[in-house]
Amino acid sequence: MTHTTPDVTTPAGIIRLGNMFCDAKALLTAVELRLFTVLNEKGPSTHEEIRTALGLHGRGLSDFLNLLTALGVLERADGGRYRNAPGPDAYLVHGKPGYVGGFLERANRNLYPAWGRLAEALRTGQQQSGSDFDQVTQNPHILRQFAGMMDGLTNVVGPELAQKYDWSGHGSVLDVGGCRGNLCSLIVKAHPHLTGHVFDLPAMAPLFEEKVAEHGLTGKVSFTGGSFFEDPLPKADVVVMGHVLHDWDREQRAFLVNKAYGAVNPGGTLLIYDRMLEDEPNHIENLVISLDMLLVTDGGEEYPISEITAAAKKAGFVNVEAGPFSDYDTLVICRKGA
Repeated sequence: MTHTTPDVTTPAGIIRLGNMFCDAKALLTAVELRLFTVLNEKGPSTHEEIRTALGLHGRGLSDFLNLLTALGVLERADGGRYRNAPGPDAYLVHGKPGYVGGFLERANRNLYPAWGRLAEALRTGQQQSGSDFDQVTQNPHILRQFAGMMDGLTNVVGPELAQKYDWSGHGSVLDVGGCRGNLCSLIVKAHPHLTGHVFDLPAMAPLFEEKVAEHGLTGKVSFTGGSFFEDPLPKADVVVMGHVLHDWDREQRAFLVNKAYGAVNPGGTLLIYDRMLEDEPNHIENLVISLDMLLVTDGGEEYPISEITAAAKKAGFVNVEAGPFSDYDTLVICRKGA
């Protein structure tokens, strides 16, 4: 997928690039206000109907709705009404199975303020989100927000991973750092011969039980609480580490790959996916996510494909291959000898 930017050879283009955060904030605010959910429920609505439904003042609302229309996330209907464009109607309506707004909700609350302190992060090397993950797990409301963000991501990559990898020769799958089990559930639903297991911090257990029940997989997908730096990992034919390793520094990533090797049953596979960087990185979306890691973790970053393939081979995997996955991720398939 290509990324287009304004023409930065002109003053107007440079100013436009510097102002594009306004476009993003308009979308984030629409998700925060549940605008797409309201329009899905009520159908095409007038300015006044939207103002009343959302409890807004009204000043600036026409410009807000027209900006969202210009950005392509709303459409104009007959009679001066607005409706959702097809993409937001499928993916930004709260409660729909494909909802990815959880990621945007978390981005609005956490990443947007942190990016306002990017200069400080670059000067100090310190995260700017104001809380570490231990603090997140101690606050049930924030933990639920985090889980919603992860669901937004796994709703996108889960179905593709279920199709892209050949699961036929395996009987079990373990998702390390699997949050509340959404990815694991999507895989098991697509391949019912599998039993699923999730390993994550103990605080995630109640949210896990809720999500797995929502998928109708209670008893089919199980949970173990612990720290993957300190506690043993359950064994499985396929171990998944998705959007996990970028939270940590190079030495910690190598440690976790080595630990995962011990959890993979003989003849099994470790699957790693992240927004990995090429050895000469120029991928805008992945570089942005890498800076996200600067802003919200103590040592995380996106990392070169060559780094993780070398770590996997050093851990003992006999065959390692990497390829594109989803829109921006790379999937590394690490096979263990029998």
